[in-house]
Amino acid sequence: MFDLFRSRDKAVRIFLTALLSLVALSMVAYLIPGYGGSDTSSTDTVVADVGDGKVTTRDVQLAIRAATRQRQMPPEMMTHMVPQIIDQMINEKAMIYEASRMGMRVTEADTAKAIREAMPQMFPDGKFVGREAYAAMLAQQDMTIPDFEHYMSEQLLLNRFRSVVLESTVVSKADIEQEFRLRNEKSAIEYVKVAPDKIIAEVKVSPEEMQAYYEKNKVNFRVPEKRGLKLVVFDPASAAESTTISDEQLRRAYDQNKDRYRTPERVKARHILFMTTGKPAEEEAKIKAKAEDVLKQVKAGGNFAELAKKNSEDPGSKDKGGDLDWVVRQQTVAEFEKALFGLKPNEISGLVKTQYGYHIIQALEIQQAHLKSLDEVKAELTTELKTQVGQQQAQATIDNAMAALRKNPQQVDQIAAQYRLKVVDVEKAGAGDPIPEIGVNQDFESAIASLKKGEVSPAVAAPGNRTIIAVVTDIFPTHPATFEEAQSQIRPSLLQEKTQRLVEQRAIQLAAKVKELNGDVKKAAQSMGLEAVTTPEFARNGTIEGLSSPDAIPETFTKPVGTVFGPTLIGTYRVVGKVVARTPANIAELATQSDSIRDEIKRTKARERNALFEDGLRQQLTKEGKIKIHSEVLKRLTTNYRG
Repeated sequence: MFDLFRSRDKAVRIFLTALLSLVALSMVAYLIPGYGGSDTSSTDTVVADVGDGKVTTRDVQLAIRAATRQRQMPPEMMTHMVPQIIDQMINEKAMIYEASRMGMRVTEADTAKAIREAMPQMFPDGKFVGREAYAAMLAQQDMTIPDFEHYMSEQLLLNRFRSVVLESTVVSKADIEQEFRLRNEKSAIEYVKVAPDKIIAEVKVSPEEMQAYYEKNKVNFRVPEKRGLKLVVFDPASAAESTTISDEQLRRAYDQNKDRYRTPERVKARHILFMTTGKPAEEEAKIKAKAEDVLKQVKAGGNFAELAKKNSEDPGSKDKGGDLDWVVRQQTVAEFEKALFGLKPNEISGLVKTQYGYHIIQALEIQQAHLKSLDEVKAELTTELKTQVGQQQAQATIDNAMAALRKNPQQVDQIAAQYRLKVVDVEKAGAGDPIPEIGVNQDFESAIASLKKGEVSPAVAAPGNRTIIAVVTDIFPTHPATFEEAQSQIRPSLLQEKTQRLVEQRAIQLAAKVKELNGDVKKAAQSMGLEAVTTPEFARNGTIEGLSSPDAIPETFTKPVGTVFGPTLIGTYRVVGKVVARTPANIAELATQSDSIRDEIKRTKARERNALFEDGLRQQLTKEGKIKIHSEVLKRLTTNYRG
């Protein structure tokens, strides 16, 4: 494989890459790489016999491997998808068999022509790149040349057969015109939204109502299981702070890492860029003239930073007054580097031309290459060494503390003190409750979920690079909630229920008011302190501004202008309104859309007919004994993919 790609013949490399893409795409499209190939191994177990063809376990495995390799199907979906893949493979085999029975044929020339048209790179300058390269690439996809060419010929036959179904689909002028009218008709409505967020402030919940709600719904209120905990917290930062680093350790670490502290020659720089890249060539003279004018201003003592903010076209430095910070060699293009490193401190260059345009460069400060001394890096190095030592000690401390806790879980405080660890008491904690030091953490919840009193959890990572071990000190079983325990659930539930009732009442009142005022939605809304909205026109497949799809309010396209609708429930709010406009489709535009509409209707009908045809054909061939599914093989195969 690698030798092939090392070939000096560029045309061969292009062909190999393109062929790999074609094979991969065909596998994604059909989920069946090489199925039914002429070289099917006799050792393959047959899942189904279809006419004179077979679907084997190897075929299915290759299809599944291709689907997961191309990321078309998540592995966890295999249990559900494998039976569907097998069904589709059987259906396609049935269609290919029926096409052959009807006398449809694909010749070798047809197959060769299809491959040549799909892969012109196979024939650079009209010459085939060679059978060896062709076979080697197919082998990477578990396919032989006969496999691939048989697969291609079957797909040609299948597509021809399906095209017969498509071509036999009749779409009348009436169908096209009806669809055109549906697509292009537009409506507009005037509506009022009665929303909970506008009403909830009016809703009051009394203690008596809460008590009554509790009594009525007592069975629904339960306190989930909770645990009392002692958390043992290991913080490597604290361990690092208590660690002492000797001068000898510092010197040794410095000597071992001197290369880290070597500073190359560098210049602190700023620039103003006048971009020529991406601009017409005839504009370059104008750009250069502008750059020369700004350069004169800089040389005359103008404020470099302000001129950069005003004129520079470098988005990374413009707003910083052209500041590039420290620049080392080989960090910029050659022309820029040569000019910059040739400047003295505070010196300003002339115009410097690069591939990006014209630059005005200033060197603010220059540092020669040098090695930082131990004194210069001592603080940084000390912090690093403390962190390293703390991390090295961390696992040993955690392991030792956990072993001690598991041996004596009643002595949490003493063990924590021995290892200089922090202890946090948690009186009661259940699923979803925030825990001190760790917050809401699913990993932690999973770690303690099955623990009994006195048991110790595994170590769990916590924010701030800390590690936490929990000891269960008590368990409070699930139990029916008392009124006091349920209040935090009762109030929001009752508030939501009362708000929704009030929303419904207001909406009914509004609808009655609109009818009373002979359909005057705006006046009805104003009388109730609400706001009426008149929408722009929208199509059936569009969106009603401020609401949702027109499907939510069927009257928009099914009732005449002037029809009052509602209250209509949309999400949590209710809508009352009126159809105010209806614009029919402009039949003069039918001709321009006719072909696309016809094709879409034909495809839709063909899909429906194809599905019915496949189902009917499969039933017929099964009755004729032409399809035989080996249920034990199928069961064994699908079982292998269950999680």
